[in-house]
Amino acid sequence: MDGTNARQRDTPPAVSVCLTVLQNRSDFLLAARAERQGTRGMMVQARKRRADELPVGIRVGFTCSKKVGNAVARNRAKRRLREVARMILPIHGRAGWDYVLIGRANATAERPFEDLKTDLIYALKKLHQEG
Repeated sequence: MDGTNARQRDTPPAVSVCLTVLQNRSDFLLAARAERQGTRGMMVQARKRRADELPVGIRVGFTCSKKVGNAVARNRAKRRLREVARMILPIHGRAGWDYVLIGRANATAERPFEDLKTDLIYALKKLHQEG
């Protein structure tokens, strides 16, 4: 096997160079005060960064409250959100924006993966038409 199948796929690479993960609480708080769009599988918060902030690339954060379930359920939901973001944000996201994907109880972990992808695309379209 020479790996040509992996290169021919339409999905972005496993480590996407255009996505940076949010890690500071202040970034999550700024996103919480910005626009939001709910779907069945997740809540998406989005904000366009100010001119004095680093405008390079797309930044994304993930969170799940204890309402989602125990640690195993929360981690499973976040893994699914990370994979959806890796596949969708490089195509439908905008550079200079921060996105926070929030898992929903009884939805994110159980929802079919294709539906999660559709949910994120729908949320991004709604958020960008308003902004």
